[in-house]
Amino acid sequence: MISYADYLQLLPKTELHCHLVSTMRPATLQELALRSSVELWTDDTDRLFEFGDLVEFLHGWRVAHEVLRRPADLERVAWEGVADAVAEGNLRYREYYINPQYFAHPATPGVAPMSYVEVLTAAIAGLRRAERELGVGFRVIVAINRRESAEAAVDLVREMIAHPFPEVVGIGQDDLTPENTEDPLRFAAAYALAGEHGLLRTAHVGETPSASPHNVRDAIEVLGCDRIDHGYRVMDDPAVLALALERGIGFATTPVSTTICSGWVLDPAHRIRAMIDAGLAVSVSTDDAMFFRTDLGREYREGLRAMGIDAETAKRIALTGIDTAFCDDEQKRMLRADFTAQFLALDALLER
Repeated sequence: MISYADYLQLLPKTELHCHLVSTMRPATLQELALRSSVELWTDDTDRLFEFGDLVEFLHGWRVAHEVLRRPADLERVAWEGVADAVAEGNLRYREYYINPQYFAHPATPGVAPMSYVEVLTAAIAGLRRAERELGVGFRVIVAINRRESAEAAVDLVREMIAHPFPEVVGIGQDDLTPENTEDPLRFAAAYALAGEHGLLRTAHVGETPSASPHNVRDAIEVLGCDRIDHGYRVMDDPAVLALALERGIGFATTPVSTTICSGWVLDPAHRIRAMIDAGLAVSVSTDDAMFFRTDLGREYREGLRAMGIDAETAKRIALTGIDTAFCDDEQKRMLRADFTAQFLALDALLER
């Protein structure tokens, strides 16, 4: 027999909200920073991942991109991240945010840029290896850096169109604007172009206490988003909640990150629990595992338990990750069959 904590850890999982750079191992970050003479945000190893808020975290997150200076670095991080997630949380499928703009315009003087094609080719090579050797499927979402201009976002989508990869299925937006806001409509032209060319769309909106439910509405109605990352402010406006329910919009939530970026406590009153209870299509992810000292197993084992989620709801969340994924129907069918079989085995072992 196994405990409920072990049951949650062993459940098969998807992850739909994951930044490739944040799947890096802490030891790899420090090794590559030393090799590249990149000064990390603190020289105190014990406090490397202590952040007071979202703005502090984002500074460290940007610096982490600077240590990845060669295509081989991206390929290595991609492979290591999958291997770790399988061991820590039984990952079976994952979608990655990749930010080519950070590599095209590195902040550190003297660092050679990597092109869009170089970045995607290297990352996908590592992920394909993990798919062959570990059976973990994947897709890639190219992320608009909101610190860049609206024109740069359009240029990024044009790059995607000019250089297609079968694994690159969508566009998103992350980081914050120079004003430290979400402002999703700033990039409406890029989203319109992406939609014209059949790219799926998602966006980081409604994330923090200062965010607005109107950002969630704008992402759905104006940007045409098929899925929302975070979106917790949807619960602040009954009309926006009704819109999301009517459209069947998926929400890729990240429980542990909310304790840092928003200062929320993981308990049954948490917004993610309220979103689940309201009937929204909620999946669970890590967001930025290395920075938040989390992993996919912990998000279920600690996050769901703390919010009072039972086994049947946990399985529903795992299946929602399949339903709201950006992969094709055949891959979804195979994932559902795999998950259903694993659920049967785990249910037979769960202590009652």
